[in-house]
Amino acid sequence: MPAWVQQGVAEYEKRIVVDLGFSIVEVALAHRSKTANIEQCIKKEGDALLAAVPEDDYLVALDVAGKPFDTETLAQRISDFRQVGQNLSLLVGGPDGLSRECLQRAAQSWSLSALTLPHPLVRILLTEQLYRASSILKGHPYHRS
Repeated sequence: MPAWVQQGVAEYEKRIVVDLGFSIVEVALAHRSKTANIEQCIKKEGDALLAAVPEDDYLVALDVAGKPFDTETLAQRISDFRQVGQNLSLLVGGPDGLSRECLQRAAQSWSLSALTLPHPLVRILLTEQLYRASSILKGHPYHRS
């Protein structure tokens, strides 16, 4: 990721790591070429993503066709996971999306936007929203309704 993305994510990550136990696990993209089979690339990436997620985590696929949430609802969902002590893993696909296996394994699909977003912005948007949800749960004035 470009330096501006790393800086943006790092800024929010340092704010949420203690409260949410946040971490990013990166999975390498499958090599794409003019002759590459995109379906095989998506499957390879999906297999690697699923291998990185502990079996007992609540898995959410981030997908444009998923359920949209407002920030307050996201905060409530995070609170619910914390109360039952379940880890939440969010899957973000590669440039061609998530594999069928990822979507099937996920307990839910969430949408960040009806827009197609570039992956660098997804990282920053997602970490900012997690910080915003965390600030709501703490009663911090960062979020304004």
